[in-house]
Amino acid sequence: MGADTKVVLVTGVSRDLGRRFARRLAAEPDVARVVGVDAVPPRGDIGDVSFVRADIRNPVIAKVIAKEDVDTVVHMSVIATPGTAGGRGTMKELNVIGTMQLLAACQKSESIRHLVVKSTSTVYGASSRDPAMFTEEMGPRREPSSGYAKDVAEIEGYVRGFARRRPDVRVTTLRLANVLGPHVLSPITSYFRLPVIPTVLGFDPRLQFVHETDLMSVLTHCVHTDVPGTFNVAGDGVMLLSQAVRRLRKPTVPLVRPAVGGVAAVLKSARMADFSPEQLGFLTFGRGIDTSRMRAELGFEPTFTTEQAFADFAASTGRSASPVERVFDGLASALPDPATTGAGHG
Repeated sequence: MGADTKVVLVTGVSRDLGRRFARRLAAEPDVARVVGVDAVPPRGDIGDVSFVRADIRNPVIAKVIAKEDVDTVVHMSVIATPGTAGGRGTMKELNVIGTMQLLAACQKSESIRHLVVKSTSTVYGASSRDPAMFTEEMGPRREPSSGYAKDVAEIEGYVRGFARRRPDVRVTTLRLANVLGPHVLSPITSYFRLPVIPTVLGFDPRLQFVHETDLMSVLTHCVHTDVPGTFNVAGDGVMLLSQAVRRLRKPTVPLVRPAVGGVAAVLKSARMADFSPEQLGFLTFGRGIDTSRMRAELGFEPTFTTEQAFADFAASTGRSASPVERVFDGLASALPDPATTGAGHG
């Protein structure tokens, strides 16, 4: 495959991150053409991207791949929130059925050489029995029975099946920590944008983040890299939830866990935040992912640390930490890791 013949199909371009990534990729010198697909048109400028209105749940996606002679697919249309999809049933269809149809189309295609899948570290779950850091070989301590985490587990299973059936196709799966940045709309950014932050009494979970520009960079890197496999992706370091909230200079309301569920239901009905069981588990126990393979094998180095990614997001909310708060955060960072002492799990 010549450098000047790279034709990339990007799914999920009606969403901001998908649209921005497709537009960035179209400007790359060794990418001949970018085809963006989604069921609805993107809002905003897509630059030199060729938009095709197509629902990946429909077999018509195979015709798009064949007609455009696509050799690289970047799958970005896995949805984390039922509200934005039109309900949980539609969300599951978009995520699981959509991925199955896309993979079926890729399997039939003679031109496909590389598949990049934007997955999430949510696949590891969050529980009191978790290791300090999840490596790519590990799975959740408790298999998800519903929701977004179950969708992602099923999607990754189908992707592994596709990789076995088409060993000639390089398959790269990225398990991303929560993506943060001024332009990101997600369950975690909605949570941090609340005027008062509900927390789970007795728990101070560890958090890791990926800055939105590093998301764009790692996806672009994968398009140009011949390295298959599954990779955890996160900025260096971890933050405690208490540190993050202190940076935002917002009040918190510590609640027993059942009460947080009640508050979450109210916030969800008011469309202020979309709390899922995965979100509640994450805000109770946190999660750490090991990124050694990202550096050693994938050859990617994020520009933003976890702390820097959060700082940039915090600045976009109009609040930032005072010098005194930063001193306290420095002291907190010097304390023993709660994952190894057990303090982070109540």
